[in-house]
Amino acid sequence: MNLPQTPSFSLANKNALVVGASSGIGLACAVALADYGAKVTLAARRTKNIKELAEKLNKKGCDASILDLDISDLENIEENLLSKGPYDVLVNSAGIAKHSLSKNTNVSDFDEVLNVNLKGAFFLTRTVANQLLKDKKSGSLINISSQMGIVGGLERSVYCASKHAVEGFTKAMAIEYGPYGIRINTICPTFILTELTRSTFEDAKKRKWIEEKIKLGRVGKVEDIMGAVIYLASDASSLVTGSALMVDGGWTAE
Repeated sequence: MNLPQTPSFSLANKNALVVGASSGIGLACAVALADYGAKVTLAARRTKNIKELAEKLNKKGCDASILDLDISDLENIEENLLSKGPYDVLVNSAGIAKHSLSKNTNVSDFDEVLNVNLKGAFFLTRTVANQLLKDKKSGSLINISSQMGIVGGLERSVYCASKHAVEGFTKAMAIEYGPYGIRINTICPTFILTELTRSTFEDAKKRKWIEEKIKLGRVGKVEDIMGAVIYLASDASSLVTGSALMVDGGWTAE
């Protein structure tokens, strides 16, 4: 009997770019990738936070550097990335939300959300994929989407629109780049407790709604995303592309 060989989750010798690494899910993903051996480039608009993160990672023996990047500025993407890389792994955790009822949504908020969550994500993913293509390398590109890219939510019409669109281009790009060994997937978290979402959880009515919808009966932590990103970034998921990995505690199961 020949036993199958368990695939490796190691990211040694992988060059990873984490966008939105200054806090929350992006920061957690950067730590996870670095812990599993990747050389990590931390990218964000708030360079103070990523400088501190890079120092802490390097102090414990990881390899981390920083990059000032605003994905809503397409020229900024081109200027910063074309002279670097290619990146074997991309994790895009940059995103914003402007919650309001549809009838109250203004054009400025709509444009701001779509410029980051959709346009920025699209061109960032395409730029990293094209670098890999040019260098004839395979890779794993991961966009942090949301359960709201699968379902709808009150006061989240624009946010939902942006994340549903991310799911759409992820599938299309996965088909386009798949023959070249470039995998493109999303991770779809439920509500994760971070500094940015703390105000939502402090609202008793909203927290009750969240906890009732999450079948496992607890809110998400950034640590819940770390295993998912290691899986998709590593060779353990070598046959996974064009997929949405739900980390939602069962929210979308119904």
